[in-house]
Amino acid sequence: MADAKLKVYLADDHRILREGLKLILAESDGFEVAGEAGDGRTAWEELDREPPDVAVLDISIPGLSGIEIARRLKRYHPEVRVVFLSRHDDEEYIDQMLDMGVEGYVLKDDAGEDLLRSLEAVVAGQHFLSPRINSRLIHRVKSLAGAPGGASVDGGAPAENENDKHSLYQVLSPREREILKLIAEGTSRDEIAQKLHIAPTTVKVHRQNIMRKLEMHSGTELVKFAIRSGLVEP
Repeated sequence: MADAKLKVYLADDHRILREGLKLILAESDGFEVAGEAGDGRTAWEELDREPPDVAVLDISIPGLSGIEIARRLKRYHPEVRVVFLSRHDDEEYIDQMLDMGVEGYVLKDDAGEDLLRSLEAVVAGQHFLSPRINSRLIHRVKSLAGAPGGASVDGGAPAENENDKHSLYQVLSPREREILKLIAEGTSRDEIAQKLHIAPTTVKVHRQNIMRKLEMHSGTELVKFAIRSGLVEP
């Protein structure tokens, strides 16, 4: 008997895009469409009634935004993996994804190439960002590190920011550095708790302490700091 396919729910108000994604999934070996909706309220009602393995959500879907649907899924159905679909590649949306623990973020222009890759990654317990988002985030981090005193003489990779390195090792405890590294690598709060054998609420407290000590206010700032300080590789 063949293995059952993983169920994927599609929520996007563009019918043509949904049809294209359905064709991609129909040709896959491991996934099938469990349902679809063109508005957020219908999507949430159906997701809440019968949670799938993965929910693919348009961020700006009308009625109830994809961000709000994701918040509800993370609260009431944390076992459901969430992949955002968006035309936006700016920090505002990426930051919200990192903070919420959403597993994937796919640009609509790249959905044909990246949808299956994102689904395979998130069901394997990994995180997925469209390559263009990764490139943009890394470019911004390097730009910050390349400010006066941060760039190498030959114009290559920016030098390590000594102030960040000092903060990393002098301000943060070993446990906080460990948690910061996991956050920067895209690990969710529950995954960090499981990996370090601590409660999710303890992870939350550590994260708050890290942000307070570093005087930062968003997940993107933490990721940038971790890369600049050499804690994680860009």
